[in-house]
Amino acid sequence: MYAHEGPFAAVYLEARSPGEDSETQNRLRWKALRERLESQGATEQALDAAEQALARDPAGEEQADGRVLVASADDGVVLDERWDAALGTGDDAHWGVLPELGAYVREQARSVRILLVSADQEGAQLRELVVAQEHVPVERNGEEVEGTGIETPHHVREGALAHRRIQRRADEAVQRNAKEVAAAIDRARTRFAPDVVLLAGEVQGRTAVREQLSTAASELLVETGSGGSDEAGAQQALTDEVLRVAGEHEKRRAADELSRLREGQAHDRGTMGDPEVLRAAEVGALDTLLLEPGVPASREALLVKSASETGASLELVPTGTGLEDGVGGVLRFPPMGEVAE
Repeated sequence: MYAHEGPFAAVYLEARSPGEDSETQNRLRWKALRERLESQGATEQALDAAEQALARDPAGEEQADGRVLVASADDGVVLDERWDAALGTGDDAHWGVLPELGAYVREQARSVRILLVSADQEGAQLRELVVAQEHVPVERNGEEVEGTGIETPHHVREGALAHRRIQRRADEAVQRNAKEVAAAIDRARTRFAPDVVLLAGEVQGRTAVREQLSTAASELLVETGSGGSDEAGAQQALTDEVLRVAGEHEKRRAADELSRLREGQAHDRGTMGDPEVLRAAEVGALDTLLLEPGVPASREALLVKSASETGASLELVPTGTGLEDGVGGVLRFPPMGEVAE
């Protein structure tokens, strides 16, 4: 996006409950935003491009999902994405030399990628979920794994020799099926890069799969007893568990980033404040740009651009941290002026 020439119009539509008058509501919401952008000096070309992009989608989609659009006068729409902001954040619009992406990147940074594995002794269902705070999980991809072990994986109650052989074959089938599920998890892990592998389902199936997981998958593992059946109540319990796990992971990640900043400050690898962070980004010293939820940073659009162009990542610290100028940074190395000193 930064390869395009500005200025840019950045348009945010919050998520709302769809209704019968969705088309009318869309039109009125866009009209208000367009008037705001026109008052800021936005060009007709950029505004028309954004309007055409909104008109292409079925009425109601913006209410259900939320939307962020960025359009330039010369190149039209250069960003068009879902924006899972919570109800009540309000629509917004900005016109400027650089696109205002603070709300969008914060939402992206708070989302958690979960590989949900619902396992039994015969296979598993894999679902790739992206969970944004206060929203239902969004499924990006899914896969059914049916094990090739053909023996019925149920314990035989009687103790005869023949039955023991049957039971041994059944146990081998469960193990074979679990290996195939574990292999599918590794393929999905490579493709999807989840933050968490959430293993759900009945105990025997979970145990068999857990024992076959690779070290890399095991390091991401969280287990739950929810989701052991297809009943509506069980599935709702599993959804609630997904949201809980995602929320805990997001809080833990933010706390870890604050710890990295504090440790970095003690060893000349952490800084706060707009001038220091921007200088670090401009010389390639910035490893991670740190922002705080709900707190705008000074020159935020420029900071995000500079961090992006020098390969820095972007993370959030906990609400209430109180970053100077609303921004902090973990450094790869001290900026050159400090090295010289």
